[in-house]
Amino acid sequence: MRPRQTRPRLLQAMFDAFSLPDLRRRILFTLGILVVFRFVAHVPLPGVDLSALQELFDRNAMLGMLDMFSGGAMRRLSVAAMGVYPYITASIIMQLLVPVIPRLQALSREGETGRNKINLITHWLVVPLAGMQGYGQLVWLQREGVITSAAVLPTVAMVLSMVAGTMFCVWLGELITEYGIGNGISIIIFGGIVAGLPEMVGQGFLAKENFGGLAVYVLIALVTTVFIVLFTEAHRRIPVQYARSVFRGGRMYRQSGATHIPLRVNTAGMIPLIFAMSLVIFPSIIASYFANPAEPNLANSIMNLFNPNAALPLGLFYWGTYFLLVVGFAFFYTMVIFQQQNLPDVLQRQGGFIPGIRPGKHTADYLNQVINHITWAGAFFLATVAIMPFIAREVSNVQVLQLSSMGMLIVVGVVLDTMKQMEAQLVMRRYEGFIK
Repeated sequence: MRPRQTRPRLLQAMFDAFSLPDLRRRILFTLGILVVFRFVAHVPLPGVDLSALQELFDRNAMLGMLDMFSGGAMRRLSVAAMGVYPYITASIIMQLLVPVIPRLQALSREGETGRNKINLITHWLVVPLAGMQGYGQLVWLQREGVITSAAVLPTVAMVLSMVAGTMFCVWLGELITEYGIGNGISIIIFGGIVAGLPEMVGQGFLAKENFGGLAVYVLIALVTTVFIVLFTEAHRRIPVQYARSVFRGGRMYRQSGATHIPLRVNTAGMIPLIFAMSLVIFPSIIASYFANPAEPNLANSIMNLFNPNAALPLGLFYWGTYFLLVVGFAFFYTMVIFQQQNLPDVLQRQGGFIPGIRPGKHTADYLNQVINHITWAGAFFLATVAIMPFIAREVSNVQVLQLSSMGMLIVVGVVLDTMKQMEAQLVMRRYEGFIK
């Protein structure tokens, strides 16, 4: 008989993981890289007026949210202020260009070699994107009085430092992917978000007078987390039959195998939120260059209209637009990803078929119909999560806390992915893992 375990399953799995030398080394390596990332996030750029930067963050809620993704690096304007987001942007651009450019399409069909070439092109694309994003941030901060010098040489040095910081963070993420546990780029983002949690807890104490509202706020956050877990793991199984030929004793036998294709309800992940947020904040950014606080004009009205912190009923326009954009981009990006996978052709080449559906065009039409139906649920889920900060603020009347939709999606997704990878490592060694 097996001895009865007195420790909880999750805790016992952690002890099992650390009892394996190679798995323990991977976990400790990942934690060590995160420590290095936190040190880099505290290396400041020269020539920054920190008091003016703090005032700018106090009056601009969007900067506070972006600072959370950088783990506080943007609030300090460190060399890692942009984090790995230029790399995320480059990856999204390459995903959109692969179906359009024939040369990239050919590379994507070359297996591991082609994927390595596309990955190399993505890394080269990060450099100009990071340079443009860093220069744009510095020009805006100079206009706001945060950067003390507008000379060419200091500006070039600061831009190069920010590009180097981004590439260094990408390199750290790839080290985690190769030698650690989980997807390295995601874990770097995860580390930046988690680093801002202590400050969020401290802000929660500022709302202790509104205890009922704070309790409602926390309840909404917990319920949102549960739904994110459910929809992240939700998928529809499409049954597939494979006909195979096997030689035995000099004769050929036909064998059939049954499996399924898991079509995720939320195929697009958090990418629709990034697209939608980029569009919804763009008018406000452009209007900020023409706004005049002394004599309000049309630019001031546009800034108020696209202000996420605007009170009702004005705030409904921003969040309603955000909701609709997320739904639209969820369908758009899901279709892009689904077309790249080319499942009907893959099934036909491997001798697979969906029972009751003819191969070729009929299979493609059936899969497109299924993915369209389940994407409605995924799109409305993402859109609801996107506007959850607005709902939480209006229901609880807590203003000092900022619930981040993308932050919650990233944290939950990284935790689930890392748990699955550790589960696979433990199962290979016949240990009980995290997931039953």
